[in-house]
Amino acid sequence: MAATTASPAPSALATRRGRLTLALLCTIAFLDFVDASIVNVALPSIRADLGFSVQGLTWVPSGYLLTYGGFMLLGGRAADLVGRRPVLLAGTSLFALASLLGGLAQTDGVLVAGRLLQGVGAALMLPAALSLLTTTFRDGSDRTTALGVWGATAGLASAAGVLLGGVLSEGPGWRWVLLINPPICVGVLAAIVWLTAGDARPARRRGAALDAGGALLVTVAMLLLVFTLVQAPDVGWGAERTIGGLAAALALLGAFVANEARAPDPLLPLSIFRVRGLAAADVTQLVGIAGFLAVFFFLTLYMQNVLGYSQIQTGTAYLPVCFGVAITAGVCSQLLTRVGTRPVIVAGALTAAAGVFLLSRIEVGGSYAGDLLPGLVLMAIGLGAVFVGVTTAANAGVPADRAGLAAALLNSSQQVGGALGLAIFSAVATARTDGRLAAGAPPAEALTSGAQRALLLSSIFLLAAAVIALRAPNTKGEATGGAPEASEAPPMVAQV
Repeated sequence: MAATTASPAPSALATRRGRLTLALLCTIAFLDFVDASIVNVALPSIRADLGFSVQGLTWVPSGYLLTYGGFMLLGGRAADLVGRRPVLLAGTSLFALASLLGGLAQTDGVLVAGRLLQGVGAALMLPAALSLLTTTFRDGSDRTTALGVWGATAGLASAAGVLLGGVLSEGPGWRWVLLINPPICVGVLAAIVWLTAGDARPARRRGAALDAGGALLVTVAMLLLVFTLVQAPDVGWGAERTIGGLAAALALLGAFVANEARAPDPLLPLSIFRVRGLAAADVTQLVGIAGFLAVFFFLTLYMQNVLGYSQIQTGTAYLPVCFGVAITAGVCSQLLTRVGTRPVIVAGALTAAAGVFLLSRIEVGGSYAGDLLPGLVLMAIGLGAVFVGVTTAANAGVPADRAGLAAALLNSSQQVGGALGLAIFSAVATARTDGRLAAGAPPAEALTSGAQRALLLSSIFLLAAAVIALRAPNTKGEATGGAPEASEAPPMVAQV
């Protein structure tokens, strides 16, 4: 009897509904990613309006990053167990309400609370959206294209957030960097209801439940860790409070790992790290993003406080980054099937490190064309390559029933990396600036010196990301095909 050959699955991207679904999921990604940087340009206005202290102001960007990363694992696991569609609807609704709360805030505490709740909403939205993408676009070429577009969106949003923040802050006012979200979320909610109606709840083991204890442990640990790092410049790195906070955070992280090893339904099944290349991609993301996001923070302060740029001038200064990321991401998504993820990530991280090193040489009387533009262009090229490469590498070979968890791991690495990087580099910059002021240096010179030190450290982190990626497996296009369902999962990704 002649053997029958199964016909290949139709291309999802060839259909109008498939293209609209990809557009929806990338819109959600853009919305979440952009809010990590959109407030940066507005920080001086926020401080003047609500009376933030200099150190307390860092909680406006880092508060969002922290809960975003801290609750990401819970959001990803919820998407796998409860269903991607309900988690996506819940997260988008919370994100909209939190944005409204922050945009209408009359005190610094309410604004920070709004940003923390925004992060929780985003932590539900993003892993559900990315796992929908990886399970909807299962064909090899479709999957590579969809992940490439997602990676490009993530990189573009990081730069576009600063541009949009400048336009909105100088136009209708800083509150609109948050108030713009609710009307967009209404449209997103309607599109989710329409386009994801066929998304079935994933198969789940009888009696499976969310690991609330694990989520609490890891979130409190990361909150304590970043809070300690942010406060260290004020209380002293050798103070009992700093040492005790760091020790307690590490102890909580250890308790989280122990909890995951024995929990019947762990938030983070440790067996997922047996998926080839996943851990390396996540660590590369964490270290690289720590370097990338700090650049936007310190350059924004430098342009406004030293060069005297307005908010809209500052935002416009990042236009080359937006174009550079978009172009590079498109090119790199095509390269992945030929050379694989490792060369793309390594080359991108090295290029970005060179660009940030150039930026670390900024001068008090610097110019945009001479001191900022060359470094920004190089950084944009590297940023697009790293985002596309890491996104593809982190999702290769992941079974469908762990897609939400894999998405959560990647994105929590990004958000926690950004929060930790901002805390560490802010401490370094503050210490350098205070030292120069104590030595009698003019304020502009002291601020520039602090930014130089932070940017130099950022470039070192990007070099470290390149070294980590160099040791990672090289995932090529053929390895990014549809992952098996739970019943087809190979032993290396079996349930703990």
